[in-house]
Amino acid sequence: MIGNVKLGVEVLSATNLIAKDGEGTSSAFVELHFDGQRHRTTIKEKDLNPQWNERFSFTVSDPANLPNLTLDAYVYHDIKPSHSRSLLGRVRLHSHAFVAQQDAVTLSYPLEKRNIISRAKGELSLRVYLLDDHLFHNVQPSIPFVTEPVVPTPAPVPVAEPAPEAPRKGHNHRDTHQFYSLPNQHSAQEPPPRVVINHDEAKPVPPPVMRVYNNGVGVGAGGIPFVQTMPSSSGEFSLKETSPLLGGGQVVGGRVIRGTEKPMSTYDLVEEMRYLFVRVVKARDLPAMDVTGSCDPFVEVKLGNYKATTRHFEKNSKPEWNEVFAFSRERLQSSVVEVVVKDKDMIKDDFIGRLRLDINEIPVRVPPDSPLAPEWYRLEKKDGEKLDKGELMLAVWIGTQADESFPEAWHSDAIPKKDGFHVSNIRSKVYHSPRLWYLRLQIIEAQDLYVKDKTRYPEVYVKAQLGNQTIKTRFMQSRNFSPVWNEEHMFVAAEPFEDHLVLTIEDRVGPNKDETIGKCSIPLATIEKRADDRLFNAKWYNLERPGIIDPEVLKKDKFATRLHIRVCFDGGYHVLDESTHYSSDLRPTAKQLWKQSIGVLELGILNAQTLHPVKTREGKGVSDTFCVAKYGQKWVRTRTIIDDPCPKWNEQYTWEVYDACTVLTVGVFDNGHIGGEDKSNGHKDLKVGKVRIRLSTLEAGRVYTHSYPLLVLHSSGVKKMGEIHLAIRFSCTSTLNMMCTYARPLLPKMHYVRPLSIHQVDTLRHHAVSIVGARLGRAEPPLRKEVVEYMSDVDSHMWSMRRSKANFFRLMGVFSGLMAVAKWFGEVCAWTNPVTTVLVHLLFVILVCFPELIFPTAFLYMFLIGLWNYRYRARHPPHMDTRLSHAEAVHPDELDEEFDTFPTSRSAELVRMRYDRLRSVAGRIQTVVGDVATQGERLHSLLSWRDPRATTIFLAFCFCAAMVLYVTPFQVVLVALGFYLMRHPRFRYRLPSTPLNFFRRLPAKTDSLL
Repeated sequence: MIGNVKLGVEVLSATNLIAKDGEGTSSAFVELHFDGQRHRTTIKEKDLNPQWNERFSFTVSDPANLPNLTLDAYVYHDIKPSHSRSLLGRVRLHSHAFVAQQDAVTLSYPLEKRNIISRAKGELSLRVYLLDDHLFHNVQPSIPFVTEPVVPTPAPVPVAEPAPEAPRKGHNHRDTHQFYSLPNQHSAQEPPPRVVINHDEAKPVPPPVMRVYNNGVGVGAGGIPFVQTMPSSSGEFSLKETSPLLGGGQVVGGRVIRGTEKPMSTYDLVEEMRYLFVRVVKARDLPAMDVTGSCDPFVEVKLGNYKATTRHFEKNSKPEWNEVFAFSRERLQSSVVEVVVKDKDMIKDDFIGRLRLDINEIPVRVPPDSPLAPEWYRLEKKDGEKLDKGELMLAVWIGTQADESFPEAWHSDAIPKKDGFHVSNIRSKVYHSPRLWYLRLQIIEAQDLYVKDKTRYPEVYVKAQLGNQTIKTRFMQSRNFSPVWNEEHMFVAAEPFEDHLVLTIEDRVGPNKDETIGKCSIPLATIEKRADDRLFNAKWYNLERPGIIDPEVLKKDKFATRLHIRVCFDGGYHVLDESTHYSSDLRPTAKQLWKQSIGVLELGILNAQTLHPVKTREGKGVSDTFCVAKYGQKWVRTRTIIDDPCPKWNEQYTWEVYDACTVLTVGVFDNGHIGGEDKSNGHKDLKVGKVRIRLSTLEAGRVYTHSYPLLVLHSSGVKKMGEIHLAIRFSCTSTLNMMCTYARPLLPKMHYVRPLSIHQVDTLRHHAVSIVGARLGRAEPPLRKEVVEYMSDVDSHMWSMRRSKANFFRLMGVFSGLMAVAKWFGEVCAWTNPVTTVLVHLLFVILVCFPELIFPTAFLYMFLIGLWNYRYRARHPPHMDTRLSHAEAVHPDELDEEFDTFPTSRSAELVRMRYDRLRSVAGRIQTVVGDVATQGERLHSLLSWRDPRATTIFLAFCFCAAMVLYVTPFQVVLVALGFYLMRHPRFRYRLPSTPLNFFRRLPAKTDSLL
């Protein structure tokens, strides 16, 4: 029936409108035209992004004519002084855009120009749908449009269910409208309350706005605070600069203010600590204490509550100990040091004699003074009477940690109370990692294979073994019993060369069944070394028949299988025994290729603060901590401080620097060999945290004194284990040599002449770390495998969702500058700031006319930016950043996956869930890779005639472009192209450009994928 069909239109908002009032804003309203009827929204004063949220209805006079009708929405700017209007743009919708109400969605339509001269910019959001009359009875009916201005009225008060009023005479019925909201088909069929709305005063309800500040706390709608869930860098994990009083003076802002009251110390990066040193050298003429006429002597050194003991000797009246004890001066609890010689006994140790020395009479020694000569002292009885015989040689003095006896001394703060001395595990020590070589083995061929079964052709391979490293060649079936492989393999070997390279030829006689044909053993000391890529001679090695030991049998045996190989040590490589991102040494193995050092690195390990206990002893948490520092081939270990959450080490170490682009690593560990109640860790040294410092970020000659947070990532999340206080100074001996290192390759020449594959680098790094850990674990005190692996970041290549996210956002940060430039150029093209756009046009014309100015201008611009950024340069070394590492807000399951063993030890359901998650992530990556491949295939299809019409169009364009460019100066073409890209928005369209549309229609190989 005619009149039963209505068109509903919801005018929601507009965005990015043109400014028309001369003040950068517009007073916009929308006028709707449909089937001879008009509607008009309220006017939004001075708003380029107005929101109306108003609804209107139009009656379709003839439903049969609906396909021929159009809806026009005009956006105008209201000019109040002249009571006129100015067009901002329009939207025209044809009947095919009219859908049922349940199918309607909000769409943003770009505003179009009325003609070629007018301007238009922005979008208009509309929701348009068809519905029957009985469903739209509560929407404002169509009214005739009147061109007189709208008179604002005071804001009305909403009244529930008011009685309908007849329009008063003389009152403009356009001032206010009465209507109901459209019915919601999902809600109860209740008529909503009627509300009187003034069109000029009505304000749409904005969405809730949340402002997030740098401290992670935001303010939501109505001023309600909320906490930001994204990770934020906390001050607890930040770096703290300090100004300690060191041996060289007070450190203020990286400078050392030296005092005049005491001489300069060589240990100027640590706080001076006084120690009472007691060196027990030997004894003579000790009286016999046993019935056998001998004694088992040992010495106790007592100072207050501290007691240290030497080892004892069996049946020896002239023992030699040569042991040093150090007692901290600030912890002295007595004015007398007592040295007691005892006889070791099964039940109770017997007293032999003693010495008592007054501390006030002990001399003070300051290096570089000569060491204090030990003296013989006659032992005394308990009553002070001298013994008839028995003397003890001692040297007692007061010194500092600069004393040469300090590293080998037993320290009072490192003596366990109950578990004995454990001296081998608590001393400070300087280690040198073994010199590592790459061993290159080329297996060429074998001759005269001897097999027991002559009826078949042998299927052989060569197995090479060096220590724990084993490789196998491919299987080769030889009909002439002389197989050829020509395969090259790499091993890692360490000096001194203790192992042998064992080569074995195996024959596959059945499934999982091999027989040894012959083997040979090559001592590593006999292998040639080289420092470049020169070719070295291959050699034939006779193989020994397995199982034959008798020399007479070996002489009679005609076994003559030989193996042709080429083997040598490659000294031109740097053996990568740590992650390439944190390398501390980049020199080649061959010493003749080393360059001159460029400086000296000095490290002062001062103290630690508020360390968290990682084990329990006697029912309470304790920390028995020591520090390890690694740079180059030199490792250092401080002494272990027992049961102290704030240990003071104050030890200073020095390294030679050959490349400034290297990293110093300092780690803190808990000594697992000093008693704890939890034995589940197998006496392993537990990690407390570590710090990495890149030398290139340090200023030469400046002293950096900072307190670094010790952060450890556990399966429960990131945890701060305490803080470590370090003093660092990098002194440059040759500025010119240091500058020249930036022009040299990062790795030695051989890494580029004969590069190793990624798989080889990873495998060889794993073997190198294992060798270093095994060698340092045999030192005294041992630097154990878990310490070496943690300091070398041996697991940095393992999969981690957290690391993947961190690397992704790092990549986004790298391209943020390009995106900022693209955004700025977009604003230039959009004429957001006309003055800037005009200046860019002028600069572009100048550069095109004078192309020789392009590079000087670019370099000058970068020079000025660098000078500007100098005032904002970093003042502190970098440290572990929990926000950059995505460690603060990581999901617990992702951490559990990161700490899972390899292969996994989790349940099948959990592994399946993680596998599905990884598949979803890989699916998105796969889609991105496919999209990139699609764009490349479209480029190839331009000339491949895969789409003959597209290729014809492209060839025609190329021909026309060639003709035009032949007769047109290139500078004119550049100017025209630049002006076209930066054209005014009046000459732009919201739709994609023609070249982009053409490119997107080109075929790709996606149609051929299964």
